[in-house]
Amino acid sequence: MVETRQEYLKRINFVLDFIDKNLDVDLSLEYLSKKAHYSPYHFHRVFLTVVNERLNEFINRKRIERIASILLVEPKIPLIDLAYKYGFNSDNSFSRAFKKYYGISPTKFKSEGKEILSKIGIEFFSTEKYICSINDIKQWTKMNTQITIKELPELKLASISHIGSFEKVANMFQKLMEWGHQKGILDTSNFKAITIYHDNPNVTQASKLRFSTCITISENINADGEIRQIDLQKGTYVVGHFEIKAEEISKAWKSMCIWVIENGYEFRDGDYFEMYHNDHKTHPEQKFILDICIPLQKTKNIKLGEINKVNLSKYKAQNQKCENNLDYHQLINYMKELRLFFQKEYGTIFRLGKIYQGDPNFSYFSLTTDELKKQKLKFVIILNHKELYFSICLSGQNKSIRKKYWKIFKGSDWNKYHLAESIDDSLSIIDQIIVEEPNFNNKRSLTEKIEKESMKFTRELKGILE
Repeated sequence: MVETRQEYLKRINFVLDFIDKNLDVDLSLEYLSKKAHYSPYHFHRVFLTVVNERLNEFINRKRIERIASILLVEPKIPLIDLAYKYGFNSDNSFSRAFKKYYGISPTKFKSEGKEILSKIGIEFFSTEKYICSINDIKQWTKMNTQITIKELPELKLASISHIGSFEKVANMFQKLMEWGHQKGILDTSNFKAITIYHDNPNVTQASKLRFSTCITISENINADGEIRQIDLQKGTYVVGHFEIKAEEISKAWKSMCIWVIENGYEFRDGDYFEMYHNDHKTHPEQKFILDICIPLQKTKNIKLGEINKVNLSKYKAQNQKCENNLDYHQLINYMKELRLFFQKEYGTIFRLGKIYQGDPNFSYFSLTTDELKKQKLKFVIILNHKELYFSICLSGQNKSIRKKYWKIFKGSDWNKYHLAESIDDSLSIIDQIIVEEPNFNNKRSLTEKIEKESMKFTRELKGILE
């Protein structure tokens, strides 16, 4: 059974790599099954088992996400051109497929894409929100970043791929290292450890993100179960050198994207990757020393070797506004004020839970009624400290309760609010962002907005549950 699974992984990974690089060609079941050396029937079953998505759904999703990525940075490109380029036979078939995945038409996505992505749980890259959530960005950039444009050589890599949680990455690297030592083919003279990202987190839900951990090798290899060769192509990249903690890596990627956009360069289809220069566990501050590498189109304004800092001068007014942002203790104090308001106004309707303060990134308190308590359900008002927005969700006392009601909603046609993609990593069954850019300078108005949207959400959900 182990040998059979290893063979499945080897062949399916080959097909996944092929799909990533050929979204603009015909990718029929018959064609791809030949690539995998399986019958169409057997290939379809194996693909579903390994990837947890049907082949056609996977290909359509990847194509739609690719188009969404393009629209977010280049909204003026005609939709029909993108539809035909990425395998849709007509404008209507493309629109139906796009709407099925994102809930709105591609035309509407051009103007409302950022809001839609937020509602389905994807944290979209936004220069204004990013800068406003990190009011010391200039100092942070100066201390942590050196950005250079480089022509990187081709790299020969052994890799293991995974879809979903990033928690397994350490085990994947360990397995690669043990395998490389055993085979005696590690490139010790030019050793590099790399993570390649095959999906764009700005348009792909976290549970579907695919990435590969890689190490440099000295010679070509044949695929060995889940371990296979990837050749990182030679090309022009913008390279950001960082020495940062794990929780700052997302911030570093966003600062790199800002730099590319603000300096007028163009993103290129290619491998986006991190290159590690140390074992963070041996660092006195547990920091990663790494390069973030983003492929660029080689245009006339590209100057190899040019070193630049992130230029945020155009955001001077925005930075001034951000100086009014609250720190952690002030955010908690506001949550206490908000809870007290709900206690005074709705204490006869709801029982309120204590404010949760166990994570620096968010705080929350619950609202429940006698009827909801019988169903072991509760509403939760949440403040996200990192991205600064308020949301409300329907939750349950434990995972089994959440899963029970999640299945009920998933099996129904009621889709007014965002349904959690999975209960495994979520306290939410159904949720909604209620205030996206809270103005803490006018707490009265802010509290009124939260009250209005929260009561609307609870009324509608209580009606459905009853």
